[in-house]
Amino acid sequence: MNNRLNQDALEQLFLHARTHTVWQDKAVTDEQLRELYGLARWAPTSMNCLPMRLVFVRSDQAKEKLKPALAEGNVDKTLTAPVTVIVAYDTAFFDQLPKLFPHMGGARAMYADNPPLSEETAFRNSSLQGAYLILAARSLGLDVGAMSGFDNARVDHDFFPEGRWKSNFLMNMGYGDHEKLHARGPRLEFNQACEIH
Repeated sequence: MNNRLNQDALEQLFLHARTHTVWQDKAVTDEQLRELYGLARWAPTSMNCLPMRLVFVRSDQAKEKLKPALAEGNVDKTLTAPVTVIVAYDTAFFDQLPKLFPHMGGARAMYADNPPLSEETAFRNSSLQGAYLILAARSLGLDVGAMSGFDNARVDHDFFPEGRWKSNFLMNMGYGDHEKLHARGPRLEFNQACEIH
């Protein structure tokens, strides 16, 4: 039986969590990255397709490789982040469906034979998985700053030259400097964003 999370957990995941742009000089370890993926991979995707692929950009050399693709306003926060994650998707994710969704024999062909459906599914579900990754990071005590503001084609050319993976968005990750946060932006109220029918 599922139990409601306590208030501390809700605050860490949602209510007090913030998008960070300034980082403490504190490393994120390989073990943390493995634990992070180990949590995020269990969250649901359509037909368990799991198209998200991740590149953890951490070394100075890798950061310099990423730098030319960044919008000017994203350079400093990315170069100073302990890790920048390229959240990408595998355009041939369906090759894994015989393993991931074995009870439907035609699952692979359904996507392999329909490129528009495959692309839409990969993009949507990798976006969903990226959101799960944010929550997994927060649950492990890490801070996150997800962002667009980069040249997808340049990232794909430089990091995925074989053409099978495509970048979706970037995510800086580490331990944010809470003293340098901007004031929190407002949110829409229920009746501005929701309808009940």
